[in-house]
Amino acid sequence: MIRLDNVSKRIGKFQLDQISLEIPTGYICGLVGQNGSGKTTLLHLILGLYHPDDGSVEIAGKTYDEKRDEILDGIGTVLTEELFDPDFTLLANADEYGRYYTNYSRERMERYLKRFDLKSDQKFGRLSKGQKLKAQFAFALSYDPKLLILDEPTANFDPEFREQFFEILREYMSDGTKSVILATHLTEDLDRLADYLIYLEDGKQIFAGDIESFREDYRIVSGEAYKIRLLPKERIVHIEENTYGAKALVKHRRHKEYDKELQVTYPTIEEFMYYFSKQRRVRKEIENRPLSPYI
Repeated sequence: MIRLDNVSKRIGKFQLDQISLEIPTGYICGLVGQNGSGKTTLLHLILGLYHPDDGSVEIAGKTYDEKRDEILDGIGTVLTEELFDPDFTLLANADEYGRYYTNYSRERMERYLKRFDLKSDQKFGRLSKGQKLKAQFAFALSYDPKLLILDEPTANFDPEFREQFFEILREYMSDGTKSVILATHLTEDLDRLADYLIYLEDGKQIFAGDIESFREDYRIVSGEAYKIRLLPKERIVHIEENTYGAKALVKHRRHKEYDKELQVTYPTIEEFMYYFSKQRRVRKEIENRPLSPYI
C-alpha cells in the first residue's frame, strides 16, 4: 500500500534522513516519536505536500509525479491544521470539498455527523477543538477512502468518544482492503490497535516493522543490575539503576535463557521509546564530551 525507499527531506535545519519502509494493505500503522522527530514531515511526504529531496514515495504502486489526483482521491485526512472554512456550516464545508472526491456521499456525511453528535447546520468556526476534529473525521469517512491519515486526533477527544473512535476504525478496516496511519503521543492507543509501528527520533528511523516483530525482538528485564549486565553487552539497549535494582530494554534472542531471578516482560511502545531515547541521549553526551588534555 505505502512504500518509501530511502527518502530524505530537509526543512530548514531539520532533516528527515533515509527513511525506508513498506506498510501493507489492511494495517493500522502507529507513527510515534518526540516533538521534532519528523512525524509531520513524514506525513506531508506521504500526502504529497512535500517532494522528497532523495528517494521515492509510492502509494498503491503509484507516485505523485504520475498519478497525483488519483492518489489523493483515495486518501482521507484528519490533520492538526484546520482546513474547513470557519464561516461555512459542516454540511456546506463537506459539499464544497466533497466535489473533489469521486466517492463523496452527502448521506454518509450526515450519518457520521449524527453519530458524532454534531449538527449539520453548525458553523465550523464555532466548534471546540475536539468537535472540529470529529467534523474532519466525518468528512474523511464520507468519501470512503482506501487510506486514512490521522495526526494526533485522540488527544482532543473525550474518553467516551475515543472508544467510539476505535470502534469506527475497526469497522473501517473490517474488509481488509484499507489502511490507517495514526500519529499520536498516546501510545497506549497503539498498544491495543496497531499492526505496524514507525518510530522516529531526530529525523532518523529507529524502527519500522510489524508489531509482532517488535514484540518478538525486544524485552524489558528487571532485577539486580549485575545479573542484567551478565547479558551480552550488545543486547542491552539501555539500563537504568536505582536503590532497589535495575530495569533495561534488551534485544531478545530466541532460545536464550534469562537468569530465573530476573523478571522478563514484553515492552510497551512507551517503554520502547523511552529506553531508545535515553540510549541516544547518553551516546550524544559521550560524543560531545571534551577530550581530556592529558590524553
